[in-house]
Parts: sequence; C-alpha cells; structure tokens
Amino acid sequence: MWPARLFTFSSNDMAIDLGTVNTLVYLRDKGIVLDEPSVVALETIDGVTKLRAVGTDAKLMMGKTPEEIRTIRPMRDGVIADIDVAEQMIKHFMDKALGGASRMPRRHKVVICVPSSSTQVERRAIRQAATNAGAANVLLIEEPLAAAIGAGMPVTEPIGSMVVDIGGGTTEVAILSLRGLAYSTSVRVGGDKMDDAIASYIRRKYNLMIGEATAERVKMTIGMARKPEDGVGLTMNVRGRGLVGGIPTEIEINQAEVAEALAELVAQIVEAVMNALEQTQPELAADIVDHGIVMTGGGSLLRELDTVLADATGLPVVVSENALTCVVTGAGRALEDAVFSGVLSES
Repeated sequence: MWPARLFTFSSNDMAIDLGTVNTLVYLRDKGIVLDEPSVVALETIDGVTKLRAVGTDAKLMMGKTPEEIRTIRPMRDGVIADIDVAEQMIKHFMDKALGGASRMPRRHKVVICVPSSSTQVERRAIRQAATNAGAANVLLIEEPLAAAIGAGMPVTEPIGSMVVDIGGGTTEVAILSLRGLAYSTSVRVGGDKMDDAIASYIRRKYNLMIGEATAERVKMTIGMARKPEDGVGLTMNVRGRGLVGGIPTEIEINQAEVAEALAELVAQIVEAVMNALEQTQPELAADIVDHGIVMTGGGSLLRELDTVLADATGLPVVVSENALTCVVTGAGRALEDAVFSGVLSES
C-alpha cells in the first residue's frame, strides 16, 4: 500500500492544449504553468539523431539552422503529424511543467484537447503519445467545449451557446448545451493558413520570398480581416529574399494588401459560422440571438474579424478576454471541477 499512496501523493494532474502553434500546460490547483511554441529541433551527428531543443529555443532556430539541425512542428491542423517527435515534445513539456524530469514514476492524469473533427485514429495517436510520455491516464476533451468552459459560457445549463475557436490549424464552430455539442463543424483554416496566405501574396505581388516567422509578424502587426476605410491603413517594412536577383530585399506592405491576402480565408470562417447557424435547432437559435457568439483562440484577435462576423450574421460577437488561453483553462477547469466531469472521455 505504501508505494501506491506515495504515487498518489506525488500525482500532478494536468491539462494540455496541444496546439499547432503553441502548447499550453495547466496544472491542477496551479493554473497555466507553461506556454511555448510547438516546435522541436533535432540534431543528427554521425547518423545518430538526438533532441537539440524544444519550444521557445527551437522556434528561434526556425529557418536559420545548419544542415545537421532541422526544426519540426509535429502538430498539423490540430493533430499529430509526426508521432515520434510529438512524443518527445509532450514528455519535455510535461517534465518542464512539473519542475524537471523525475527518477520516480509520476502517476498523473492528463487531459488533452482535440479538434471536434479529429478521427479515432488521430485521437488514438494523441493518447498513445501522451501515454508513452509518462501519463498514467489520458482523457480527451473537444476543443470548442474546452474553449466555452474557459470563456465562462453556461455549458452545463439548458441554454444554447455558440463558440468560434480559431486556432493555429483549425477553426472550430460549435453550438453547445447541457455539457455537450449540439452541433459542431471544423474547417482547416487557422493562423498557419493565414501566414501562408500572406507569404504567398507577397511572393506573387513583389517577387519576394519571406519565412514563416516574418509572415506571422506581418499578421500580428498589421493583419486585418477587411480593408481599412482609407484603403491603405497601417504599413510596415518586410525583408526577405528577392526571387529575381536572389539578393536580400525590403518592401513596404500595408493593411489593405494583407486584408486582400486573407480575404478568402476570412470568407471560409464566415461560411462555417453561417452553416452552423443554419443547422441550429430553433430553441437553441433563440438563445444565441440573446447571448450572441463568443470568439476564442489566437486567430480571433485578427483585427476587425469580430466586426466581419457580426455584419454577416446580424448577431452580437464578442472576443473572449482570455482568447489565447481559453482552451487550456477550460480543460483545466474540467479536470478540477466535478460539475464538468461528463465532458471528458477516453476516446
């Protein structure tokens, strides 16, 4: 009995938002203890590959590594793309959240957020990676449900709520009531696709090749969901490699151009929301008219996106105050509070 009691005592249950762009870890009774990029750097020496860096340190290397080092993002569209690398990343983050690796086995429960559209194969891969990384018990929670809990929406009551969670890989649109999803849909549109669209636009228009980090910086600095009223808006300088001469070049880009680059993706998000509203039961629709739409996720911070959605739907649209951390906060609350126990599953 003594070893069992010891493992129970040393238990550190946690919730993990295993995002395409960032991974966040929430420890029971402590809150969010880790928020780092979902990036791994591997180094190959004499045919042997070993872990070089994970998280923030690895992201700093992206696009700047010598031949023997490669940076990998093991998550794509919210699910695992490289299970071996993902396993190493999860183990590193779990150990770091708990204050470092331990010689004694840790018997902790782990709640992991998954896209509502993820397949059983994709969910099994996530469970396997977390188990191999040291979790004793792995439970799953769907991202829109976790986001709604984290945003303080009344998910346990017989009231219809609508959440639009725009992450790095997917946009989740869901109607929630009584601890469940009355309707959910997912489109593979998120922050990553926005970065790609900006990079492609600049390449087409200016014959300039820019990296992922530069495209992300453009999005965060002057990104906008619709063209500004003056037709230009804010401007910023962008540096990259010219496709014609092959030399480093600098150009100036404005908000109107970025809005043009993102127009198609914004339209897909609006279409997903409109489709969800069309599928909503009348009584739930009546509640949504009263309470409006709540937006969460990093993508919801794109300027004017809430206004674009409000104009398209005619409903009030609010961006959650803690949009970046809603999902992991909701998963953590589901782990801690018995009232949410029904939202966790093993598959």
